[in-house]
Amino acid sequence: MPFFANLNGEIVRINFYKYEGAGNDFIMIDNRTLGFVPEIALVNRMCDRHFGIGADGLILLENDPEFDFSMRYFNADGNEGSMCGNGGRCIAWFAKNSGIKKSKFTFNAIDGLHKAAILQETGNESIVKLKMIDVDEVKKMGKPESYQGHFVDTGSPHFLVEVDDVDGLDVFNEGRKIRYSPAFKEVGVNVNFIQRKQNEIKIRTYERGVENETLACGTGSVAAALTVMFLDGKLKALINIKARGGDLKVYAQKAKSGYVDIWLEGPAKCVFKGEINI
Repeated sequence: MPFFANLNGEIVRINFYKYEGAGNDFIMIDNRTLGFVPEIALVNRMCDRHFGIGADGLILLENDPEFDFSMRYFNADGNEGSMCGNGGRCIAWFAKNSGIKKSKFTFNAIDGLHKAAILQETGNESIVKLKMIDVDEVKKMGKPESYQGHFVDTGSPHFLVEVDDVDGLDVFNEGRKIRYSPAFKEVGVNVNFIQRKQNEIKIRTYERGVENETLACGTGSVAAALTVMFLDGKLKALINIKARGGDLKVYAQKAKSGYVDIWLEGPAKCVFKGEINI
């Protein structure tokens, strides 16, 4: 169990785990006793790759009065964030490793209820399938910073741009232009650049809150799959996503209004556990 204490100017010892899903990495803390207080400066320092543990975000496993558990996600900048798809897959694997001995879960997150299923286990690694929230629409947008794209909210907001050569793109600078453009500056947006070939999408992401490129993005992968379904007029799809950190799968169906039965599938791994002095 984690050890927490009141700061009062003293060093506090915190036990943590490091998980990753397709290269999206997270600090995981079992906070079912509510002993850890996620102050912005503290979370930011823990996620710092030079002065802390290093991660794209921090996730708390907490109790829920009705369901298996509750997930709280914090961006690397320390602020509580919107839904994180790869984080949702990782917390299901973390929950099982933390004593909730099930293979199927229902849990609460900031955007509502999610289901998760652990499909395969091999040592510290697993394959986890996560049910995402229904999506109302894929919206064609104007030209933030000269880019024509589509906006999709999959629990987190995404602006998607289709490009011819995603590998050769300067994702940091081009993504930052869009994220801080007048259309998105106030609340921010995740920017996904996609390149598609048949039933496969290569994707790179500039993520708000991290303010840099991440190796994968779960909600962005879902947004990319739905955008391609929208453009191609597909009613049902299984789309393979090629992120820089690994491969993911997205399943979805088109309904009369929006998209339903959306699932995100991919690897989740416990990389290491440790202790940090704050």
